[in-house]
Amino acid sequence: MITLSTHVLDTARGMPAEGLSLQIERLTPMPDQLGLFTTNADGRVPGGLLSPEQAVPGTYRIRFEAGDYLRKYHGDLPEFPFLDSIPIEFGITADGHYHVPLLLSPYGYSTYRGS
Repeated sequence: MITLSTHVLDTARGMPAEGLSLQIERLTPMPDQLGLFTTNADGRVPGGLLSPEQAVPGTYRIRFEAGDYLRKYHGDLPEFPFLDSIPIEFGITADGHYHVPLLLSPYGYSTYRGS
């Protein structure tokens, strides 16, 4: 069984990124838009990002819509912020849990395969 989760932390504020919109899509095989989500007060999407029917080995993209979130909580941003939409593409090769965290600030981000 394949499961997928994320956790978004606002490192500039030192807290979870509540209210950040994101979308998940499968790029290969069978390209498909799989869902639109908004992070909760803990910076997570409860229940995960993929249903069992959607979860197959392949290449995926999570697009974090950071611009709107950053404008709301970091109001001193320029008209054209450095970060707006952050796409992260990754592969799922076998059964298991995949976790794609995002550490976010107005001028940088980091990700890794979490646990």
